[in-house]
Amino acid sequence: MKNIFVFGADEFNLSLMRSLDSAHEYCFHELYQYSEVKTGKEFPVETLYEGALARLNSYPDSVDAIVGYLDFPVSTMLPLLCQSLGLPSPSFEAVLKCEHKYWSRLEQRRVIPEYIPNFCSVDPFKDDYRQQITLDYPFWLKPVKAVLSHLGFMVRDDSELEMAIIEIRKKIYCFAKPFNYLLQFADLPDEIAAVDGYHCIAEGIISHGQQCTLEGYVFDGKLCVYGTVDSIREGEHGSSFSRYQYPSSIPQPIQDKMIAVTERFLTAIDFDNGPFNIEYYWDKDSDHIWLLEINTRISKSHSPLFRNVDGKSHHQIMLDLALGKQPIFPHRKGLYRYSAKFMWRTHADAQVNRVPTEQEIQAITQRIGGTDIQLHVREGMRLSDLNYQDSYSYEIATVFIGGDSEQELLQKYHDVQQALPLELVPLL
Repeated sequence: MKNIFVFGADEFNLSLMRSLDSAHEYCFHELYQYSEVKTGKEFPVETLYEGALARLNSYPDSVDAIVGYLDFPVSTMLPLLCQSLGLPSPSFEAVLKCEHKYWSRLEQRRVIPEYIPNFCSVDPFKDDYRQQITLDYPFWLKPVKAVLSHLGFMVRDDSELEMAIIEIRKKIYCFAKPFNYLLQFADLPDEIAAVDGYHCIAEGIISHGQQCTLEGYVFDGKLCVYGTVDSIREGEHGSSFSRYQYPSSIPQPIQDKMIAVTERFLTAIDFDNGPFNIEYYWDKDSDHIWLLEINTRISKSHSPLFRNVDGKSHHQIMLDLALGKQPIFPHRKGLYRYSAKFMWRTHADAQVNRVPTEQEIQAITQRIGGTDIQLHVREGMRLSDLNYQDSYSYEIATVFIGGDSEQELLQKYHDVQQALPLELVPLL
């Protein structure tokens, strides 16, 4: 039995891992639960890091792998933990060259400049923040480290810039302070050391066209992409995700080009022995692709999609890599031809007066086959109490659906929304 330590474990993802064919070979241990890592207003990274090292070093048996499927701070901390125990992992510097948004763009400009937008760093706490920005309106402004588009703003004029800066100054600390703690473990170039977690990046707009995410890994220097998932947006600025849908509708030659660009970049930064997901836009009119961002983990949002279509959750790939093994993954062996994760959103704050019971949710999923419902709200709360939302909407529930056509996915989602007894009262 291999002892697998799961950093930021939650029951949904643990159940997906326990359902794998190879699960009998593993003994899963919770190296902190999701609630200890992600549900507070701040990330206690020093406590988490030192506590994790103490737990791992005091474990009486072998520690065979440390895994995580969560974004910051888990994805950023994993290489440090693996490195300290001599376990397979990308280097900490390679991970930072993906996760530090400004450092990542600098490296991309060096290797693949034709596939990225114009960008510049911004210190939001300096009075001359407008003079620092070398881009014309409109542009995106976001912290160099955040998750789920948190504190990301589309800025179209001076007044929107001022409002974004005010909001960023109030809230950036929740990522900046813990990110800066982790940056101390890296040997940073001077130009990166000067742009810490309290800084932002301004980027030219590339949010036109079709967005997708490549899921892949590098093992012993060889890159493999095993699936491409479409990312479908909604909202005034196209800033909020509506659903992820697999497999992608983007033509294979375009996907092949994305894979080639990905390989060029990850090879250049020496990223090896780890999973990744990388986001692109494809502009159909110009037939050009744009690299949006890279994440150094599997996307847990895509796990049920791969299970539904390919027959296995890609947690398997994460586990194989963490154990130093060449991943072997099925293709189109699942129950459905298509699968999607729907993000049920609302764009105005509201009071949650009623949520469905577990029994009501179970009755709906049994009646509407191939569905799984996760609520993010509780009775009595305000939507504005939700943590780490994007700047334009609130995600109140997630619905995973499998079906044999896109139309079937959309119909099932509509049926779930109609059936779920969820009561929201708008706040005036």
